[in-house]
Amino acid sequence: MLWDTIKKSLINSLSESEYNLWIKPLSCVQEDDKTLQIACPDRFFSAWVKERYLGLIESKLNKLTNTPPTVSLTISNCCSPPPQQEKNGSGQLRLPGMDNFKSTIRSLHPAYTFDQFMIGESNLLARSACNAIAVADYTFGNNLFMASGTGLGKSHLTQAVVHQVMQNAPGTRMHYLTAQQFSAEMVKSIRNNTMQQFAHRFIHSCDLLLVEDIHTLAGKTKTQEELNNILDYLIKSGKRVIVTSAIPAQDIQGLDEDFRSRMTSGLITEIKPPEYKTRVSIIRHKATYGNLDLQDDHIHFLADQLQGDIRRIESTLMGIKAKASVYNAPPDMDILRSVLEDFGNVQQEKKLNGAIIRDIISSQYKISVEELISRSRKRAVSFPRQIAMYLTRKYTEESLANIGNLYNRDHSTVLYAVKVIHRDIVQKNSVRQQVELLKDKLKR
Repeated sequence: MLWDTIKKSLINSLSESEYNLWIKPLSCVQEDDKTLQIACPDRFFSAWVKERYLGLIESKLNKLTNTPPTVSLTISNCCSPPPQQEKNGSGQLRLPGMDNFKSTIRSLHPAYTFDQFMIGESNLLARSACNAIAVADYTFGNNLFMASGTGLGKSHLTQAVVHQVMQNAPGTRMHYLTAQQFSAEMVKSIRNNTMQQFAHRFIHSCDLLLVEDIHTLAGKTKTQEELNNILDYLIKSGKRVIVTSAIPAQDIQGLDEDFRSRMTSGLITEIKPPEYKTRVSIIRHKATYGNLDLQDDHIHFLADQLQGDIRRIESTLMGIKAKASVYNAPPDMDILRSVLEDFGNVQQEKKLNGAIIRDIISSQYKISVEELISRSRKRAVSFPRQIAMYLTRKYTEESLANIGNLYNRDHSTVLYAVKVIHRDIVQKNSVRQQVELLKDKLKR
């Protein structure tokens, strides 16, 4: 049989222990002109063989026949790997053929997987990029900077990457930790005079690095310098890197500019609060997942009320389920309103919209609404108009076209205004302070 010939040739290419552990247990379950199907003992075994040995098997096959069949792997309980292991220098058991390394993985939430992540316009790019990095697809590059406020899903996505890699490519040398954990480990290494080993672990024993909450390194010059060197080597070597932050990179104070530039040298994406349609999907999914029976009108009511981070949605649903259980009754609108009031989640009856924001800006800057919607390009009028457009875009779900209609402008003018104010917030303290004051007024 062709498979027997391939196995014999692999003996000369691998060490005896490696061959006995990873190749010998494999069995051929189908062999014809088009297909060579090989059975593995379990999913982990199959993933490891696919990652490390499938290419070698196909290479041997190409040398044996001019028209090689397609090699596929399947799972079969009839074969089991021999219990053969080696010990590394630290005394830990290590399987033959596996590199001597130790991944760093912080605790994972079992539900933080790609399957449990609800996709919408606010997170589509971030989700797509993370999924690509998880499967080593470089469509979006090998370096991702992902920013979002708390509770919007950046930790869910990074952990989904880790779950995916651990399941499909368990041999990947991976380090997943927070920036604070990185800093603490570095300080410990400095005290123990083991910085060389520390750097070696992240530079030479890493295929995928995930660092969360990078904004917490603000002002920590030494840690930034060390992580910058690591990122520089990994990114230039084609290794995969994901960095997350609760603050956009350009807004993080106390950050070395070279470090800021290095982090954002690849794809930059921001997860924004979920829009109405996505909130409906999230509420429906989490209610089903939590065995909470909500009617469609309940779901849409909650989606309208719960605007903001996903944790508010989760806590509200938990409260509804608990209160319904106490009353021993299915959830109704009275229970929903009661829980929303308990959590302070009830929206004001007068919902914020573009017209309200326009009136507030008119009052604040002591100019009439007629002046705001006029064709005047004087700074005293154009600047408040741009502020109003920016805040309407940020705090409402109105489209660019609808915002433009409020000021007799087209959507491109609104887009330009948003970009100008966003830039000035970063670069000018006076503009930043004005916007912060206006934000407080809108919240009240």
